[in-house]
Amino acid sequence: MNKTSTATLLAECPDQAGIIAKVTDFLAANNGNIIDLEQHVDTSDKRFFMRVKWQLDGFNIKQSELSEAFEQHAANALNMNWSLAYSDTKPRMAIFVSQHGHCLFDILSRYQSGEWEAEIPLIISNHTNFKVAAKNADIPFYHLPITTANKQQQEQAQLKLLADNNIDTIVLARYMQILSKDFIQHYPHRIINIHHSFLPAFPGAKPYHSAHKRGVKIIGATSHYVTTELDAGPIIEQDVVHIRHNDSVEDLKRKGQDNEKIVLARAIRYHLQQQILVYKNRCIVFD
Repeated sequence: MNKTSTATLLAECPDQAGIIAKVTDFLAANNGNIIDLEQHVDTSDKRFFMRVKWQLDGFNIKQSELSEAFEQHAANALNMNWSLAYSDTKPRMAIFVSQHGHCLFDILSRYQSGEWEAEIPLIISNHTNFKVAAKNADIPFYHLPITTANKQQQEQAQLKLLADNNIDTIVLARYMQILSKDFIQHYPHRIINIHHSFLPAFPGAKPYHSAHKRGVKIIGATSHYVTTELDAGPIIEQDVVHIRHNDSVEDLKRKGQDNEKIVLARAIRYHLQQQILVYKNRCIVFD
């Protein structure tokens, strides 16, 4: 097994004595060298959250047997919700985009430079604007225009493409369509969206124009997991940029788009590196 191969455990359970000891004892007993460990306790809900990463080189348990062994040794006794991920299995990520390409181009740049350990097998769009960009990146592009009449049919076509390509994560890189409840339920906490933080204070098609008229001093962006409640899913990452009195609407757009790219990229990175635990409607993001 590659010496750089690692396993990452994300876990949450009722807070109680001995959780860390039970998990680390399991790893130590099987020659697991821990390289990162972070924990958090929500004292109001009395819940414990943990992320543990360890080297698999020399580890005594095979990957195919690890889940069952951990469940028997620790998870069952602690009443734990948990997941395991392995560095030698790259997440497969689909990109959905409409007519605004700033987030897409940022994602492609990071992907092609090898910044992320992931595969992007396809790009799906309801427009053809970025067909050439996908071709230049050597990523298959699928144009699936959506109307009120064909929305259900096109979502089924999308889901088939995602299943055929073994997609486990979807990124909405300014995909200007509302996903149906049925679609979302296929990928719980695995659809990442980006939008303006000042929504819904400035709703509609021209939020930067509305913000400019109000003379705002900051604008922001929020990346979150998509749920059936519109723009109300667990927040992964947020940030703001400052606005000056002499900034034009175009300046706000430029600053806002730059901020959206960064916030979305951070959220994707946290997700790909197994740094996020969702509890209720909140994200615990480990550093």
